Amino acid sequence: MSDTIAAVSTGMQVSAIGIVRLSGDDAINIVDKLFIPQSGKKMSGCADRQLVFGRLKDVQGETLDICLCTVSRAPHSYTGENTAELQCHGSPAVLRAALDAVFALGARQALPGEFTKRAFLNGRMDLTSAEAVADIIDAETAEAAKNAAGQLGGAISRRIDRIYGFLTDLSSHYHAVLDYPDEDIEDFRLESYKSQLCDAIAQLKRLGDSYSGGKLLRDGIPAAIIGRPNAGKSSLLNAVLGYDRAIVTNIPGTTRDTIEEKLRLGGVLLRLTDTAGLRDTDDEIERLGVMRSHEAMENAELVIAVIDGSGELSPEDAEIIRYAENAPHAVIAVSKSDLGKAAVLPETTLPVVELSSVTGEGLDKLAETVKSIFPMPDSPAGEILTNARQAEAVNRALVSLRAAYDALLSGCTPDIVLTEAEGAMSALGELSGRTVREDVTNRIFERFCVGK
Repeated sequence: MSDTIAAVSTGMQVSAIGIVRLSGDDAINIVDKLFIPQSGKKMSGCADRQLVFGRLKDVQGETLDICLCTVSRAPHSYTGENTAELQCHGSPAVLRAALDAVFALGARQALPGEFTKRAFLNGRMDLTSAEAVADIIDAETAEAAKNAAGQLGGAISRRIDRIYGFLTDLSSHYHAVLDYPDEDIEDFRLESYKSQLCDAIAQLKRLGDSYSGGKLLRDGIPAAIIGRPNAGKSSLLNAVLGYDRAIVTNIPGTTRDTIEEKLRLGGVLLRLTDTAGLRDTDDEIERLGVMRSHEAMENAELVIAVIDGSGELSPEDAEIIRYAENAPHAVIAVSKSDLGKAAVLPETTLPVVELSSVTGEGLDKLAETVKSIFPMPDSPAGEILTNARQAEAVNRALVSLRAAYDALLSGCTPDIVLTEAEGAMSALGELSGRTVREDVTNRIFERFCVGK
């Protein structure tokens, strides 16, 4: 028996449609008492996953909404339990009243991620797929959404299951020979598993290596716009955003603090920081802004160094270019191309883009340059790790498998090889949820929104 939980799955903002979701033993019984189908038939008599038109009432019998309802019976539902959804008009008042009526009939408020947690606990999905649910909700680019959808569809699970299955066969063969020496079982020879062990190591390495790009895919690339005062940094930020986010004047030092925004440039998600102009100053407020600019540069994966192309190159410009050359990735943006070109840049290995934030000239080239610096990881959708917990489990499994392979090559006894192989199985089990601890499970689902 499971208690029945309920929540508004679409949030409490005004919208065209709002959904109240229920899951648990009494989910269908509860909607039977609140929803009256126009056909006169109760929801308990309707087919699974069929949208039914009718009237939603409260516990006093007063009509709350004219809406739709659908039910799904265990185990063929999202959670593996009896579920129901009331698809109402998206008035927060209606949704609140509907939720109150559901609670009055015995349901309780669902915790964050509790619907998906029940799906995991009831075997409807493994842990990698469950975590993909949160990732697809949080996705800020089409590429991130596609990768999360692939994980939800089991892309990582299938790869891990193949390796786990091989290790299970290896372990069971060894123990069968050891425990039943008189049975007609094929002799256990480690050498026969060598190629499969190599293949498993290669697959785990590719998966583990995908995390560096996957983290940036999910969270965005920390980027900083740097340059001396009045170089055109804030104008560039406004141009790529498409609206005036930063104040722009011809007075040097207008930007006193960092300004941070998320945006897509060339299909790449950037966490872009516009910084105060880099110069020596006696102004205490501006000096603090310059200090924050240096912090933003140190934490940036991408630096966009803005040089005023309409004037002569200054010593400060040359220093900024040198800093950019030491950054992990950088682009030189020569600004104000609409005012003519006067600056002559020193030789540099960095890509150079001439642009105008006023006319928009060169912004497409800047986007293409950023896209070329951060191409999508070369992995099928869904096979890019974006989760630190998953990456850590994969790396532990990889360490164990490499130790098993080294033991095999060194001629160690099979039990040593098997100990390492079973360590890899344990790590892979944490990845999929076979062996994950309850406290870890709870922490994973705490980041979900209520109603999912």
